[in-house]
Amino acid sequence: MPVTKAAIKEIRVAERRKKRNKAVRTKAKSEITRAEKLIFSGDEAAKQAVVEAISSLDKAAEKVMIHRNNAARRKSRLMKKLNKAQASAAKTEPAKK
Repeated sequence: MPVTKAAIKEIRVAERRKKRNKAVRTKAKSEITRAEKLIFSGDEAAKQAVVEAISSLDKAAEKVMIHRNNAARRKSRLMKKLNKAQASAAKTEPAKK
C-alpha cells in the first residue's frame, strides 16, 4: 500500500491513464479486426477500413499508447493482407472474361 500522499495520487493518476489508454488501444484493435474481416470477405470497403485502422494505429503510437514499432508492424501486416487480397482478386477477374 502507498504511504505518502504523492504515492496515493500517483495511483489515481495511473488509473485515469489506464482507462484512457485502454480505450484508444481497444479502438485500434477493433478497427484492425473490422478491416481484416472486410479484406477476407472481398468487400470493396476494405481499403477505406484499412485507412481508418492505420489512422487509429498512428494516433495510438503518437500518444505513446503503443510503441511506434508495434504500430508500424501492425500497419505493415494489414497492408500486406490487403495487397495480397487485391492481387488475387485481380488475377481472377481477367480469367472470368
